Amino acid sequence: MNHLLTRRRALTLGLAATLSGCAATPEYKPQRGQMGKDVMWLPTSERLTEKMLQMAGAGPQDLLYDLGAGDGVIPIYAAKTRGLRAVGIEYNPKLAQHARNNVVRAGLSDRVRIITGDIFVEDFSQATVVTMYLLPELNQQLRPTLLTMKPGTRLVSNSFDMGDWEPDASHEEGRESALMWVVPAPVAGRWTLNMPERRWTMTLDLSQRYQKIGGQLSIGGVTQPVLGASLRVDELQWVFIGPDEGSYSVRTRVSGSEMKGEVSSYGVTHPMGGRKL
Repeated sequence: MNHLLTRRRALTLGLAATLSGCAATPEYKPQRGQMGKDVMWLPTSERLTEKMLQMAGAGPQDLLYDLGAGDGVIPIYAAKTRGLRAVGIEYNPKLAQHARNNVVRAGLSDRVRIITGDIFVEDFSQATVVTMYLLPELNQQLRPTLLTMKPGTRLVSNSFDMGDWEPDASHEEGRESALMWVVPAPVAGRWTLNMPERRWTMTLDLSQRYQKIGGQLSIGGVTQPVLGASLRVDELQWVFIGPDEGSYSVRTRVSGSEMKGEVSSYGVTHPMGGRKL
């Protein structure tokens, strides 16, 4: 009997010591400047986070992905102040768990999720807003993936650019800066155009470098450069001179291999359509 009591006492004391040890284990806390897989961890200030979200026009309808989420400050702040859903991707398992703890403490587990993963492996194609604080070379490595995202997706970077892809907007205040890009629709290639009000045979050849557009328009075998071409998300605009020497202003929207819109000249507006060859 004494042997059984002694054994039970030993088990009880051992369990108590184990629980005591667990309770005493301090929670992991990241150190500013600590090195990660590709970059060191530096938190984004609340002031710049707010500005980045303003630049993106982030709202309740959006799904935000933060690439390299660190302690989760951007997804948490975005969900709390903008009412959106957010996902953070963090490579460091300890840092990711720390971010998850921060999500729980903020009471946002229903709207914020932190993934332990690699930003070059995880799928974030459903995002409508992407935030990042990565080095320029990493931004450029991600660029091909970002350009395949749905047109209109907003990409906002703390401090660093995308190489020769010029930003659509930028902000600088003191030592902090942010840049934003809007993913453009792919429009490069040859298009056949039709204007029901004109029986012109029209072929449009477009070249594209990110959101920059150029091209040539052929009408009845006569070729001319398109003038003032611009692309904003999927809205394509340009001007051409018709066989009647009139100036025609075109505004269309591109969806896959189709183009629909209108052309205005002499104060009159007519429909215009097109199809990619």
